[in-house]
Amino acid sequence: MIDHSVIFKFKPAISEIEKQDFFKAALELSQIPGVQKFKALKQTSSKNKFEFGLSMEFDNYKVYENYNNHPNHKLFIQNYWLKMVEDFLEIDYESIIDISKLK
Repeated sequence: MIDHSVIFKFKPAISEIEKQDFFKAALELSQIPGVQKFKALKQTSSKNKFEFGLSMEFDNYKVYENYNNHPNHKLFIQNYWLKMVEDFLEIDYESIIDISKLK
C-alpha cells in the first residue's frame, strides 16, 4: 500500500473562489482508477507553514505510477497546481509494519 500526501500553501494572491475551484478540480482526481481514500485536508496546527493537504492511497507502486501519468492528473498539475501553489511537501509512504499482525 502506498500512502501519497502533499501538503501545500497557496500563493498569496489566490482568492477564496479560486481555492474552491482548486479543490473541486482536486476532487476529480479521486475518479482516476486506483485512487482510494481521497481526502482534502485543512491544516489546524501552527507547527508548519503549510495550509492544506491532499491525501490518497494506492494498492501498490505500479497503480501509483499510473495515477501520476494519467492525463487528468497531468492536466490538474498544469491548470491548477503550478499556477496556484506557492510551496509544498510531497510524502509517499509504504507500510513496513502490519499493525493488525501485532495484536
